[in-house]
Amino acid sequence: MPVYNHEIEVNAPIWTVWEFVSRIDNWAPLVPGYIEHQILSDKESTWCFKSDMGFMKKKIELKVDITGWEEPHKVTFNLKGLNEKFTGHGYFLAKQKGNSKVLMTGCLDITAEGMLAKVANSILTTSLPETTSELTEAVAAKIEEHA
Repeated sequence: MPVYNHEIEVNAPIWTVWEFVSRIDNWAPLVPGYIEHQILSDKESTWCFKSDMGFMKKKIELKVDITGWEEPHKVTFNLKGLNEKFTGHGYFLAKQKGNSKVLMTGCLDITAEGMLAKVANSILTTSLPETTSELTEAVAAKIEEHA
């Protein structure tokens, strides 16, 4: 199971970080390859994005279920592929570093299942670190824009 974390320092108070990551509408569009998302409830949404998996580009649809809101430090979520066989989870974690700085960690863990799992997991091992970094850095940049 490929699991990747990316840490970045955010120049904003922890409550500004929380205000941003506690709303899915704020960070869903920052997923690399974003096409669209739909809010189903305060804890459920579906996302659609284009994945560039090396030699193959694919439209991925997934369901995101928020499993925890730990104000103001952590948002956790589960991922389930709707058109592809994969599952996963992730989180955003914020730790206060002074009055107006936060160390934010983004984490993604995704595992492919089914007949092509071995190949897909190999691709995820190389692409997931970049995706995790891009998403975490994009979230941090947007938070700083609004701080």
